[in-house]
Amino acid sequence: MDFKEIVQRRRSIRKFTDEQVSDDDLKTILRAALMSPTGHSKRAWKLFVVRDKEQLQALSQCKSAGAEYLAGASVAVVVAYDTDATDVWIEDASIAAVSMQYQATELGIGSCWSQIRLRGTEDGVTADSNIRALLKYEDNYQTLCVIGFGYPDAERKMQDESRLKWDSVVGL
Repeated sequence: MDFKEIVQRRRSIRKFTDEQVSDDDLKTILRAALMSPTGHSKRAWKLFVVRDKEQLQALSQCKSAGAEYLAGASVAVVVAYDTDATDVWIEDASIAAVSMQYQATELGIGSCWSQIRLRGTEDGVTADSNIRALLKYEDNYQTLCVIGFGYPDAERKMQDESRLKWDSVVGL
């Protein structure tokens, strides 16, 4: 599969089979994040791997909506970054997260991004503080997102190129 096809195939997958992502495939996915570019080569992220079903369930409830699917994932990766290390931590963590998603697609593994930064519960608790309580990491780290990974329960169609919004491209 070439990169053009990987990009077209990558879709948000929220329903997974019971098949577990192997350690080798997970390391390949994490490798993509660890090799991704960062501002000033800081690489000041922490990638928390969560396989435990109780912890996946807790992650699925870290915010009011949009993380429920994590309870059914084979594995989740919490993408956190040392906010004291750089002012471009959001960009750096985003690149690492998307790199993992493209690598997973190439391996036939589905994924979905769950936004954590600036999200919370209806009673005002931040999603980041819920995850921090679960994983016990330092105060200088902020969670950007959680990516759930697993084998898709159903195949999704590739993205339709005819629906691309080329009119949003200026100067081509």
